[in-house]
Amino acid sequence: MRNIQFGIKENIFQFLLLVLTNFFVGSMVGLERTVLPIIGEEEFGLASASAALSFIISFGFSKAIVNYFAGAIADRLGRKKVLIVGWSAGLFVPLLVIFADAWWMIVVANIFLGINQGLAWSMTVNMKIDLAKPTERGLAVGLNEFAGYTGVAVMAALSGYVASTFSNRPEPFYIGLAVVAIGLMLSFLVRDTGEHLKRQAKSSSQEAALSAGEVFKRTAFKNPTLSTATFAGLSTNLKDGMAWGLFPLFFASVGLSVPEIGLLVALYPAAWGFFQLFTGFLSDRWGRKWLIAGGMWLQAASLWLLLMVDQYSLWIVASILLGLGTAMVYPTLQAAISDVAPPSWRASSMGVYRSFRDSGYAFGALFAGILTDVINVEWAIGLVALLPMIAGVMAALRMKETLPNSL
Repeated sequence: MRNIQFGIKENIFQFLLLVLTNFFVGSMVGLERTVLPIIGEEEFGLASASAALSFIISFGFSKAIVNYFAGAIADRLGRKKVLIVGWSAGLFVPLLVIFADAWWMIVVANIFLGINQGLAWSMTVNMKIDLAKPTERGLAVGLNEFAGYTGVAVMAALSGYVASTFSNRPEPFYIGLAVVAIGLMLSFLVRDTGEHLKRQAKSSSQEAALSAGEVFKRTAFKNPTLSTATFAGLSTNLKDGMAWGLFPLFFASVGLSVPEIGLLVALYPAAWGFFQLFTGFLSDRWGRKWLIAGGMWLQAASLWLLLMVDQYSLWIVASILLGLGTAMVYPTLQAAISDVAPPSWRASSMGVYRSFRDSGYAFGALFAGILTDVINVEWAIGLVALLPMIAGVMAALRMKETLPNSL
């Protein structure tokens, strides 16, 4: 049996391989972020915002469902196998978009995107947590999310450029075929972390594995810290589902060009990804609770700032601040879940958390579409911002500090 060591430095090659893999996982989402809402309006004539955002709803719900089962399946079958299956599902995404002659094909493509993200992204983060020491979890998750959202940003900007140079379809989605091929190749090179997980379980003095129902109850509502983190994750991605669908429409409504929209749409996940290099690490030093509360409040304030200004430079500032607020909570929430849930049901608890969190994409798109159709896009953005504000208050009042050895 090979020597099992814990720590990022001790497993640096495997860790960096997983970081690179998640860059390409995020690229699959970035591929759509700039151009797909515009394709819905211009090519398929979707006048209703609810109909135009239906692709995000299908993505959000499929990713949420897959996330729920991904952790439990990985606990039984191993992380690597699930990672490879996730990338195999991703192949259908660019193919369906390229050949779509009806909007339902775009919706189906995003069901496969949800499967791809739910399996592949979940596994990269769980494998990094398996490799890291308990006091490195924030950094481990931060690096994972940095890589993923850098991929989102790079591909959002690149797809916008390719679309403006050639056309909205099919050229940007040819890149997606290459991304899937690279992701599959990297996934076969990654080592499974099952032995690390077994070693953690043996050395842990905490409780044995729980039933799926009990893990769900504890993560969703029984445990104050886990349930507050779950609601904060849901609120964060509800905001992101709204931003994904409405930001291109909002910026187009004020007369910006596709490249200008592409830059603004890319800046938000770019800041989100970049700042996670620091926020995950800082949560290992300062603690989880107040980064989460402050990050939720900053997200709400950034959305309201976006609506209050009318200059391109100030929209850039608002987009960067929105990314910073999201970066403060994204790795920190997952690190907090890992702090509380023992190794025997950690991946299952993370699956429940990620299921609730990523259903936020669907609810955000659904609410944003309805509010836009009934009122307007500005009110939709402003009202959605109330959720992260409330989540920040809940984190301040209900969460305990979870950082190991911090109490």
